[in-house]
Amino acid sequence: MMNLANMMKQAQQVQKRLQDAQKDLAETEIKAEAANGAVTVICDGHGKFKSIKLTKQAINAENPESVDDESVEMLEDLITTAMKQATADAQKKMQDKMKGIVPAGINIPGLF
Repeated sequence: MMNLANMMKQAQQVQKRLQDAQKDLAETEIKAEAANGAVTVICDGHGKFKSIKLTKQAINAENPESVDDESVEMLEDLITTAMKQATADAQKKMQDKMKGIVPAGINIPGLF
């Protein structure tokens, strides 16, 4: 009986470490740039899209002065909205698919 109690304790410790790791990843920001910083994207440690920043050069490299700040902000907002929607849709599809595979009552951190 002691082995079962020890195994349960170890399982709880592993679950706690997994939850802590998931939290740390959610709070981590990963930044990537393209075209010498013309486009900057930030995701969290789970790969979930957070934001995008564009320079005027990213929109019109030949004549960046022709691009106004409002156009840059509007394009950033549109891309952010689309990326977040696509991410949410993909997450829902993954959860729906996994529910058919993982038995009811089993919670795998980061999966659901």
